[in-house]
Amino acid sequence: MDTVDVTLVHILEDIRCHFGLPVIPSSGNRCYQHNLDEGGGADSQHLLSKAADIDVVGVGASRVQDYFNERWLKQHGMGRYKSFTHVDSRDIYGRW
Repeated sequence: MDTVDVTLVHILEDIRCHFGLPVIPSSGNRCYQHNLDEGGGADSQHLLSKAADIDVVGVGASRVQDYFNERWLKQHGMGRYKSFTHVDSRDIYGRW
């Protein structure tokens, strides 16, 4: 896929507006091999251009994760990591 999912773009823009700071993606769309190399699963949203691993400049990952959970209470996907946040626009709720 060569186009980022529009819902993901809206999620990232919402996060940027909320914090008023740049959102820096460290990973987005991945080919199958790169996804395997990164430890991603066969059903990774990165393969569908529906996921990004992000950092918000000057904001701890846990604050970004808390905001995501408040904003999209039972929607989309979010992975909690110590130094970054995985966000995705999957159609079902997912957290880890």
